[in-house]
Amino acid sequence: QVQLVESGGGLVQAGDSLRLSCAASGRSFSTNTLGWFRQAPGKEREFVAVINWSGNRIFYANSVKGRFTLSRDNAKNTVYLQLTSLKPEDTAVYYCAADRTTLVRTAASSYDYWGQGTQVTVSS
Repeated sequence: QVQLVESGGGLVQAGDSLRLSCAASGRSFSTNTLGWFRQAPGKEREFVAVINWSGNRIFYANSVKGRFTLSRDNAKNTVYLQLTSLKPEDTAVYYCAADRTTLVRTAASSYDYWGQGTQVTVSS
């Protein structure tokens, strides 16, 4: 079992930056693939970014590529999502998720553990 707790969300203006953190506890997560997803009101949960256990394979959704940066610190059991050049369309609840496998996947259904989410609101 892995417990995930996100933090770092908030209300910012367009063009601002935020850093989201996802702290894991429970069984070791150093071998797990970790992903970030987001869900805006009335919309489906969508993939944002994924990182493999070693951090040498990272993929981003086209909508955030070049603006968001994903990293992980296995010694601290934490994964970070740096959000820059934020846009109003980035407004959503952001969720961290862990996959029990080492596969790198973008489908939300592939992930076994989820955090409670952190709200990011970007005003224009």
